[in-house]
Amino acid sequence: MPDTWIISTAGRTYGPYTIVQMKAFVQEGRLAPHSPTAHTGETEFRPACDDPVLGTLFQSPVSSANGETPAPRFGRRDNETAAGELTHYLIMADMKSRSIMGLEEEIFNLGPAYAVMPQVWLLTTGMNINMLRNTLVQKLGKLDMLFVVDATHDKAAWFNFGPQADTRIRRMWARTAETAPHAKAS
Repeated sequence: MPDTWIISTAGRTYGPYTIVQMKAFVQEGRLAPHSPTAHTGETEFRPACDDPVLGTLFQSPVSSANGETPAPRFGRRDNETAAGELTHYLIMADMKSRSIMGLEEEIFNLGPAYAVMPQVWLLTTGMNINMLRNTLVQKLGKLDMLFVVDATHDKAAWFNFGPQADTRIRRMWARTAETAPHAKAS
């Protein structure tokens, strides 16, 4: 079995995740060098950058083609929500627990929202997608699932779908413009 890791966040443990998933988390900004991680089956967590394999995901590129070392990027990425900018989200939940009312209340507290159908909402808020997902996850039970689509920035975030679904969703969402269907020219 390949190496897998678990991540500890706010007292909860998530995973196991493969190196491919962990690399995607780093690229999405969901895994930082200081994030507590452990190999699956281990109980002692340490910063991701201290893991011999995961630490390589945080090493900066040596240099560019012209020999210059690129400056590290800090702060908001170009496609992330700027302060004060409103983002439109589609939120879908599959609730197995009885916490639907708490989730719905939280959604309506975050900004103008509309219940489209049972367990599906439209929300406009100034939060970025990762903050929104992390806020809503706090209202879920351990068997509940959540899928959030950022319609403004063409991003998605999800929770509790399992490793196979996670991989398939990532592949689908990461389609490049070259592989996406094109409209016929008129």
